[in-house]
Amino acid sequence: MKFSLVQATLGRTEEPARFLRELDRQTFRDFELIVVDQNPDDRLAGILKSFNERFTIVRARSEKGLSRARNVGLRIITGDIVAFPDDDCWYPSELLERVKNFFDTHPELHGLTGRPIGERGQTVLGQYDGKAGQLTKFNVWRRINSNTLFLRRDVVARVGGFDESLGVGSGTPWGSSEDIDYPLRALRDGFKIFYDPSFSIFHPDDTADKDLSFRTQKAYAYSLGRGRVLRKHHYPTWFLAYNLIGPLRPSFIAMLRGRLQEARYFWLLTEGRLRGWLDR
Repeated sequence: MKFSLVQATLGRTEEPARFLRELDRQTFRDFELIVVDQNPDDRLAGILKSFNERFTIVRARSEKGLSRARNVGLRIITGDIVAFPDDDCWYPSELLERVKNFFDTHPELHGLTGRPIGERGQTVLGQYDGKAGQLTKFNVWRRINSNTLFLRRDVVARVGGFDESLGVGSGTPWGSSEDIDYPLRALRDGFKIFYDPSFSIFHPDDTADKDLSFRTQKAYAYSLGRGRVLRKHHYPTWFLAYNLIGPLRPSFIAMLRGRLQEARYFWLLTEGRLRGWLDR
């Protein structure tokens, strides 16, 4: 079994270098790293060169956009299992070996996803289910982050590329949920994907040191993408209502406590989801 790790990168050097160092510590060694470089310069050349003799690195170029970059990488994969690590995440040393063993012992399953954690072991990048289980159309929102997604190659062959109108750098308002859209399309095609939070991938909490206005702007773009995907996959109106009502309670509580900026943050989550749903 061989892994193809498709990694889009833009504007970073220290984080990709850390990923490479930790990747070199993997106990399972049959993998290729496909780096889709979106930088206008050659800042990664020296970093990549220093690992060329340690494992296979394929460097490609693409226009800006996370989904575009991943699609470039998908066109040149040669592995049996495909993954999509961010350029600022890093793998525990036994991760690939554990994932390989999972697929070896579960031939009936087509994908695996886990949980992103910080350096102290805390869950980051959202809220995730504490128990393992198979993905469904309704629980996928609590069980997917693209960093933790591993798919058999036949899934990728059937589903195709990422939706380039979704995600960071897409040039549209829909700033997220490309990583939800993709497994939803796989589920629609009959593939089975399993979630197990014990399969953890390290990732910094990239909003922890940011002010509330920055987090609000990012959350609004993500909410637009979420609403867009809810509409694209024909979710029932009760599930849309559930997504709209959820942020209203903390918004109302924050308003009562005089925390107006915090109240605005949660209100914009609802507004973004509704706009994403309504805007065709």
